[in-house]
Amino acid sequence: MNLWQGKEFPDGLPVGGSWVAAPDHQVVSFPYDSTPVAQAPVGDPELARQAVEHAAALRREVAALPTRTRRAVLAGVAEALEGVAAGMEELLVLETGKPRVDCRTEVTRAVATWRAAADEVVHIHGETVPLDGLPSGDGMTGFWTRRPVGVVVGIAGFNYPMMLATHKIAPALAAGCPVIVKPAPATPLATLWLVNLVRERLIAEGAPAGAVQLVTGDVEVGRTLTTHEAVAAVSFTGSAAVGHRIAKDAAPRKVVLELGSNAALVVAADADLDAAADAVVRGGYYASGQACIAVQRVIAEAPVAAELERRIAARLASVPVGDPREESTRVAALIDEAATGRVLAWVEQARAAGARLVAGGERAGRCLTPALLAEVPDGQPAWDEEIFGPVVCLRSVPDLDAAFATVDASRYGLHAAVFTHRLDVAFRALDELNVGGVVINEVPGYRCDVAPYGGVKDSGIGREGPRFAIEELTVTKMAVIKP
Repeated sequence: MNLWQGKEFPDGLPVGGSWVAAPDHQVVSFPYDSTPVAQAPVGDPELARQAVEHAAALRREVAALPTRTRRAVLAGVAEALEGVAAGMEELLVLETGKPRVDCRTEVTRAVATWRAAADEVVHIHGETVPLDGLPSGDGMTGFWTRRPVGVVVGIAGFNYPMMLATHKIAPALAAGCPVIVKPAPATPLATLWLVNLVRERLIAEGAPAGAVQLVTGDVEVGRTLTTHEAVAAVSFTGSAAVGHRIAKDAAPRKVVLELGSNAALVVAADADLDAAADAVVRGGYYASGQACIAVQRVIAEAPVAAELERRIAARLASVPVGDPREESTRVAALIDEAATGRVLAWVEQARAAGARLVAGGERAGRCLTPALLAEVPDGQPAWDEEIFGPVVCLRSVPDLDAAFATVDASRYGLHAAVFTHRLDVAFRALDELNVGGVVINEVPGYRCDVAPYGGVKDSGIGREGPRFAIEELTVTKMAVIKP
């Protein structure tokens, strides 16, 4: 079944002002049982070069689109996406293998993000500068404005493909930038559908369809896109290793990097343990653990650590594991067998190093049962790196000083959470934890799509969220007028 032919959108790849034949195709399979979903078009470096050249030729035209046109396009995409939400949800389930509940959330958040981007278009402006604050400015008038940075390349991860693409395409269009998106090779289908919707809205508003293009392909396609001299900015979501390579290769172009994490949840001695245990289960295993801000490290003060472990373990037996098409499923298969094998290997390495496997961590068909590891030592990838699977590690520490130090010992710094009843502890966490976001009494995976989102250290640079991504994709231009 080819889900993108016929009425939904044309065959091929949206490069230039039309859809062009792809040089190759590959099968996208349902991760749960390897059933073929569709033949996906696969691009090559030559198509990537064509896309950049087309975007560069349109740069001034897209930058000149009136505010009302950009706002109408963005709002129109939100409406169109909402109209096909059920089909998009189904497609996401099939290509990602994520539980249906998580795919539904992805579509809902994407719709909200397109609407938020439409709202932000009218807020792209500058301000006057009092040049006469210095003697050299006497009699001079100065003001600055924001101008589109130019051609944008957006590269998205496989876990939330359509939403991650939304966070790159919508701000780029809002800023007046032509954008080329490259989805992950394993999950191109929903993003192809989305790009067709966007191009239809562009045409309907009298804007060029080529303002948004999509090229699939391997690492060479990505390298061609990120190193082309006509590209002004690269927005990437993925692993830290690949992000580092992109930052080096793309220089001196601007980069926005949303990279890895091993999000921590601190449980203070005064915390509501039931609420904390519920949060660990809710926030550690959603999307089968394939989320960068899923709970991976739980750091509990010693007086409550054992009881917290007991309550988390008691809840794991009731987490539904299985077919992601079922409404009740919360943990399904990972994206492929290689990911499953890696997660199992990391669990076994941790056990060999002295960790206790409290619960789970076993195969259930193609799925993994939700795992809880206790006292994983430093130096183990299950603790130090991003596991990206249904595994949570619990460690007891003597006090909050040790807890916060343990959070910050990681090379990552995306989101962290703290459960406490004490306001002073909450504000101390906000002040001291070296992460991009601190969440109090909720999971670190809480993300409001209008808020600034991004990390520090190896978790990246720059911020997403429509308003903040627009700022990343615009540059200030100073105007000085001598009467």
